[in-house]
Amino acid sequence: MKSFNLVLTTLILIFVLFTQVLSAQYIITSSDRVRTPLNVDMKRIGTIKPRSTNEIVSSRLTVGCETLDRDHTVWDNYKDYLPPLGVKKIRLQAGWAKCEKVPGVYDWKWLDDIIDYAVANNIEPWLQTSYGNPAYPGGGGVNLLNSIMTSEEAWDGWDRWIEALVTRYKDRVKEWEIWNEPDHSGQNITPETTAHLNIRTAEIIKRIQPDAKIAGLAYTSNSDKVYLDKFLKIVSDSGKLDLFDWISYHSYTMRPEDAYTENSVLGLRSVLRKYSKDILLRQGENGAPSTYIPSFALSEYYWTEYTQAKYNMRRMLGDLGHDIETSVFTIIDIYYNWGDRAVLNTKGLIQSDITMAAIRPKVAYYAIQNLAAIFDNDMVLNPEFKFTSTNTESLSVYGYQHQPTKTPLVAMWLDGKNVTNSFETSQVNITFDNISFKTPVWVDLMTGSIYEIPKSEWSKSDRGCTFNIPLYDSPVLITEKAFLKK
Repeated sequence: MKSFNLVLTTLILIFVLFTQVLSAQYIITSSDRVRTPLNVDMKRIGTIKPRSTNEIVSSRLTVGCETLDRDHTVWDNYKDYLPPLGVKKIRLQAGWAKCEKVPGVYDWKWLDDIIDYAVANNIEPWLQTSYGNPAYPGGGGVNLLNSIMTSEEAWDGWDRWIEALVTRYKDRVKEWEIWNEPDHSGQNITPETTAHLNIRTAEIIKRIQPDAKIAGLAYTSNSDKVYLDKFLKIVSDSGKLDLFDWISYHSYTMRPEDAYTENSVLGLRSVLRKYSKDILLRQGENGAPSTYIPSFALSEYYWTEYTQAKYNMRRMLGDLGHDIETSVFTIIDIYYNWGDRAVLNTKGLIQSDITMAAIRPKVAYYAIQNLAAIFDNDMVLNPEFKFTSTNTESLSVYGYQHQPTKTPLVAMWLDGKNVTNSFETSQVNITFDNISFKTPVWVDLMTGSIYEIPKSEWSKSDRGCTFNIPLYDSPVLITEKAFLKK
């Protein structure tokens, strides 16, 4: 029996190592890399061509690489999936407790490996300085809950940590974030303490790296305007608003479009505008699971890979449509191995398991890959865009223009319900004002499939273009054939 167990253990280890070494080879590159039941009465003529981070100059898309500081994921297992994804920024925690296990002694190797790989592949790190460090008395914890420093000795250690961190990475990291979800009920950090922490930390960053860009708050709420107002008032009264380029927030709503109201994200923007016209909102963490999960955000819903992909695309395009920089949480499933309690959070674009291996990309990986290939910083919102529709169902519709080529593009979907597993479409009559197409195509963003729009289903006039097209609860695009076939 001992011999059998030894053989079995050896085989498992070989399998895990094999999948880790070859993991990036599981990216499918064929035109049918995603298959769905979608059936539309149009001729398919191609597929979106993915673009790597080396092919994209810049974008406002971020993918989460969080929890590496607490070893809930393994960087080497998934890093090679990042360049082909095409998302230009990664968000991660710097991990004070992991870097300084003995006060005054810093071990940077694990973080060097991440930052250097990212920069070498034209990926911009967005580095967060939290959490606390139990190596100091009153140093706080390493996780989300109850992690703030409570002693002067720990606060002094924090100052030295920030100085050492920024000094080391100032030539490779341009964007910073201070502390994750200070307003979370489990942290119970007041707006006053949060403002003090943000100002104190940002001043150190700016002293060492004057051109640094800093996101304040990392707000867990998308609707608590009172906390935000108190935070901003303290920062404003201190004359320190110019330290910050963004206020970041985390917006989890079951229907993605519910975030864009005055009671939610748009309300946060209204509060922000009371204090500054220059500081922007930035969505720093949001993503759907691909399975049922009993806890964490968006739990207790029977998610699938299809609904995960739909949700992530709808929310990211909704953010961009409201001129908000956006992030998808997260690159790989996260294994919270908390000793007596172990939980797998399946929000990853890559499937994992309790070994933290990268098993394969999910449907959402390819969906975000398609989105990233189109929505770089050359694709800008068209401020003159307007539309009308005879459709009775609720729609999300956003007009863009590709600046270098002046190519129009429209992103749209049925948004009246939570995401579903249905691929049934509704025929929608819609007119776009002040937009002229020559050879328009219809693009399913989940699969990347490009379809020719029959001449009988669209027309041009002095006003613009009118289409009779299928829509469903997942984003589709209309743009020029030449733009996607280049």
